[in-house]
Amino acid sequence: MPTNGQIVREFLSRINVFADRRNWLALTSWISIVVLAPIFIVFFAKYFTWPLFAVGFVYSMVLMGSHGTVWLHRYSTHQAFKFSHPIWRFITRNLVMKMVPEEIYVVSHFVHHAKSDEPGDPYNPGGGFLYCFLADAIHQPIALDMSEEDYAAAVKLVAHTGIYTNTYEQYKYWGSIAHPLRLWLHRIGNWSFWYGAFFLIGGHALATCILASSLFWIVGVRTFNYGAHGSGKGSLQKDGEDFYRKDLSINQLWPGIVAGEWHNNHHLFPQSARSGYKSWQIDFPYYYIRLLHAVGGITKYHDSKKAFLAKYWDPYRAEKAGGGVPSTVPTGEAQESADATKPGAA
Repeated sequence: MPTNGQIVREFLSRINVFADRRNWLALTSWISIVVLAPIFIVFFAKYFTWPLFAVGFVYSMVLMGSHGTVWLHRYSTHQAFKFSHPIWRFITRNLVMKMVPEEIYVVSHFVHHAKSDEPGDPYNPGGGFLYCFLADAIHQPIALDMSEEDYAAAVKLVAHTGIYTNTYEQYKYWGSIAHPLRLWLHRIGNWSFWYGAFFLIGGHALATCILASSLFWIVGVRTFNYGAHGSGKGSLQKDGEDFYRKDLSINQLWPGIVAGEWHNNHHLFPQSARSGYKSWQIDFPYYYIRLLHAVGGITKYHDSKKAFLAKYWDPYRAEKAGGGVPSTVPTGEAQESADATKPGAA
């Protein structure tokens, strides 16, 4: 476990574009935070009201949280559903303020599933809170010395998201799949559109509220995987709640309700478009997927609820009702969990 001093020094070296231009992507999210920080202050200093605070809270927690689950987690990484046309992909990608580059999230997330809570996991809670909080700069960027064949394989992991990808020669220059000019033009366009849209609805007060809540989300979401994997305290899993025991993932009530992140369920069935399997487990991202499917925006999606009930929940309830000791995990791991690192498995 590295010391906080070691982590901070590593972080500063990884965002230093003066030492190496290829650090530009690791710096991107932190530039966004710096840019939004003055707007955050302006909102609270000039426009703050409790109704606007409530709007910002819902936008941050529910809309941005659910969008992250739909776009980055279930589609971009696990391809749990398929769009009928690129326009629906474009709309979904830009449904909220754009904060996280696909490349940073997707490629490292395959590593997370392959090495969950083990050395090499970019979100390993054993590394400590700061280790996870600064992961986007320290652990999540792609390697800078890949062969042309390996780079092509990395590109395939994100090609379906619609982002423009660098050639191998551009990758060697920029150290990334995405090109900085295209990424920032997209981000500026996305931010300008949403600021303008919310300004027309509610003036600078509402527009600054939305940008301030976006800053709140991008900072707060960095704590998620640390908490969702036991906070470095060992297993916090509960019988009857957390059926996947190959790592430390747990189902948390708040992330589950606001963003559909029933995380232990997700590790059980990574390619599922739904992770809220019990009747009371709200799943807003899944509701969005169902809505788009109903209007023709999504052609198909994968839902593992029946498999969860048959393999885990129903046997657990039956054993408990019979007075036996409920077996949390049946013999053998669900095949979907074993296939978590296979792109396009859905």
